[in-house]
Amino acid sequence: MNAPVINPMTDSDLMTNTRPNGSKTMLIYESLARERMREAEQAANHARLVRRLSSARRWARLSAWTARRAQRANDML
Repeated sequence: MNAPVINPMTDSDLMTNTRPNGSKTMLIYESLARERMREAEQAANHARLVRRLSSARRWARLSAWTARRAQRANDML
């Protein structure tokens, strides 16, 4: 019932066998899936950067507007 305990750091079969198991067709699909995940991550990173830049611009505009409004209020005093 109990499976033998295998240490991946010392088992010589695991250390020397670097060839992937499976058919070439399956490996191609796995590679394509990994590439799609990479592309999705890059798109998400790009979208995050765009959101941060637009947010910074929005806060800069708001800050400039409040500074102008405060200056007008001071001028009226």
